Amino acid sequence: MGIGFVLLIWVVVGIVLACVGMLVMGVLATFLTRKATRDRSLAVLASLAFPFACLGWAVLLFVFQAFVNGAIHRDPGLGDTWTCPLPNGYAIVMIDVTDYGWVYNPKTQPDGGVTEQDDAVAGVVTVQVTGPYILGGVDSRSPTALESDLNHIDSYFILDTKIGKKTAYSTADGLRGAAQSLGINLNLQPIRAVYSRYRYTWFDTFVGILLCLPPPIYFAILVGRIRKLRQSASA
Repeated sequence: MGIGFVLLIWVVVGIVLACVGMLVMGVLATFLTRKATRDRSLAVLASLAFPFACLGWAVLLFVFQAFVNGAIHRDPGLGDTWTCPLPNGYAIVMIDVTDYGWVYNPKTQPDGGVTEQDDAVAGVVTVQVTGPYILGGVDSRSPTALESDLNHIDSYFILDTKIGKKTAYSTADGLRGAAQSLGINLNLQPIRAVYSRYRYTWFDTFVGILLCLPPPIYFAILVGRIRKLRQSASA
């Protein structure tokens, strides 16, 4: 499912929820300020606008974080592509499934795609990042075959990111011996686990805080305004 279709679904859902929220907020504001004679219309309009203001803020923040994350090879958080940078300048990308992907150097790849070359490995299912080295296991079958056996690995590799060169091994023992010669304790993990470790950073936390901060403030101001109207009406 492409990101455009996913975005369309979320926009439609957001608009529907905002319309429902507008109806609820409008009815409540109208009922609670029914005895007020001054400045009532402004409070009602602000109540009607509240759900759409929240939706607009969420859309604005999504576009902002998508632009920033896209600039550093991180996915926007929606769609069927998952990608994140690794600390040595390389990156992980997974398409359609999160058990199978590429490890590659974004600087040497053509725009809009990833191709097999000395500094890129396809079909990666397990990964370990240690200093300038990326170690992993490869399932060379098609992604659809993964569902029948997620533990299938038919080759291994060590990718030296300093020189952009990968070395293949036919067995786990071969990989372990090569890793030990480099002073590396072998600890391969599923590619989705490594993706999760490097995809989410302080920036995503910051965006989450920005998302959650303004709506309560808006709502608190709105509640305070309605309370003053009720107090003036009963005075």
